[in-house]
Amino acid sequence: MSYKSDIEIARSAEKKPIQEVGAHLGIPAEHLLPYGHDKAKVSQEFINGVQDKENGKLILVTAINPTPAGEGKTTTTVGLGDGLNKIGKNAMICIREASLGPNFGMKGGAAGGGHAQVIPMEDMNLHFTGDFHAITSAHSLLSAMIDNHIYWGNDLGIDTRRVVWRRVVDMNDRALRQITASLGGISNGFPREAGFDITVASEVMAILCLAKDLNDLQTKLGNMIVAYRRDRSPVFCRDIKADGAMTVLLKDAIKPNLVQTLENNPAFVHGGPFANIAHGCNSIISTNLALKLSDFVITEAGFGADLGAEKFFDIKCRNLDEKPSAAVVVATVRALKMHGGVKIDQLKEENTDAVNAGSANLIRHLENISKFGVPTVVCINRFINDTDSEINTLIETIDKSGIKSKVILSNHWAEGGSGITDLAKEVIDLCENADTDFKYLYELDEGIEHKITKIAQEIYRAKNVILSKKVKTQITDLEKNGFSELPICMAKTQYSFSTDPTLKNAPVDHDIEIKELRLSAGAGFIVAISGDIMTMPGLPRKPAAENICLDMDGNIEGLF
Repeated sequence: MSYKSDIEIARSAEKKPIQEVGAHLGIPAEHLLPYGHDKAKVSQEFINGVQDKENGKLILVTAINPTPAGEGKTTTTVGLGDGLNKIGKNAMICIREASLGPNFGMKGGAAGGGHAQVIPMEDMNLHFTGDFHAITSAHSLLSAMIDNHIYWGNDLGIDTRRVVWRRVVDMNDRALRQITASLGGISNGFPREAGFDITVASEVMAILCLAKDLNDLQTKLGNMIVAYRRDRSPVFCRDIKADGAMTVLLKDAIKPNLVQTLENNPAFVHGGPFANIAHGCNSIISTNLALKLSDFVITEAGFGADLGAEKFFDIKCRNLDEKPSAAVVVATVRALKMHGGVKIDQLKEENTDAVNAGSANLIRHLENISKFGVPTVVCINRFINDTDSEINTLIETIDKSGIKSKVILSNHWAEGGSGITDLAKEVIDLCENADTDFKYLYELDEGIEHKITKIAQEIYRAKNVILSKKVKTQITDLEKNGFSELPICMAKTQYSFSTDPTLKNAPVDHDIEIKELRLSAGAGFIVAISGDIMTMPGLPRKPAAENICLDMDGNIEGLF
């Protein structure tokens, strides 16, 4: 049996004019800033005018540790939004924008899949409304102004060995990870080591997604530390006098992007911080607006719950000042079999033992979310090769674990909203009837080392947290300079609870080595880097870009 590709399904969709989608939310046409016929930004004036409205319920979609077999977290987020609307609820979704780097590399798009997609899919996975380009430009402006300040006398006394502001580009390019800049003579400045990160790893991206408005955006940009002097005192972005101009470049990018699902339900797609180096969530401003306009808001956090959900709770929720009412943990039988030791070329074969073994990964995530006091439900995103025996084994394993989470089978990939109504009903029941006692994993005043250790031991199940002499010195300096009460953003592989991406399932008693701390003073968190995490990915041996082109009619081919 053959199935249409994601892009074929998206192209055959009957889109509504974006003004009609906005009208469904109560957004007048004059407050929509259209980008073509099927996407628009929402005016700041409208956003300001609805802030007195009561918030709807916030629902998080997260997942098990990702595998090449696929989990379908975004597909489930989109499907659940359609499913809630299908049963008569006023719901919308909030997801991140896609980065060009992974799209042309190997990850694929970020618009969902099958019959649970956000459209226009091609636009969303490419240039969209230009937000990422604006962020790249704002970041690059600051980079240029730092080197320009040094060139024209360096009145701030910047130690050129301690410029911590790296450049960015929204592409996977390993050749740019470490560079030497300003070569070629006196007129080109003072040579120094530098490097590039991918745009989604930029602190500007993280700030855009945590800012409440333009004033807050400029304040946060001004608070970014770009370098240090010889006496180790920090130099801020506001010292370079770049924060105002950067805000100008971001004045449109901060406005949420309104699009629609295949079933013409509203969706905000806005922002896209890297889920390792940043919080991995869509923007505060779009989530807040959705909560004012809808009774139920479904959003997601990047990668598995050990990274995404923890950062959503401990970082985003602190900035959003809103408590989630329920969480959905997405898993597939295929992925659980991989966690149970099955190779990817053997996934079509029935293997209940592997399902039983791999379920430990799912149970671990459910246990972790319970630490935050958020009620959960498991969504099994069904694939065509899943057998009844495998599904029954999974349900029985969860039941025997003592976890108080229902396991619900969903067919939203094949059927859209109608295939996920059972999950939608359970989510409504959790939101309205379940006991919610939301709490953060740690308090902000617990100390940097203690917060890192708590995440590593309680979420990752590590035995030891190893801090190098360099990291211990960094902790001392951060605490001395008044940054001890910031939340921790753990940068770790998404493929495992450990720092070893090959160690799947639910390992315990491993060591977590923290190699470096990076202060994101503007965004308001401390990044703790572990393992071999890179802020500039590389392309695979056969990048997806090799298969992307235009056909004779000008349609995009090879894009998912």
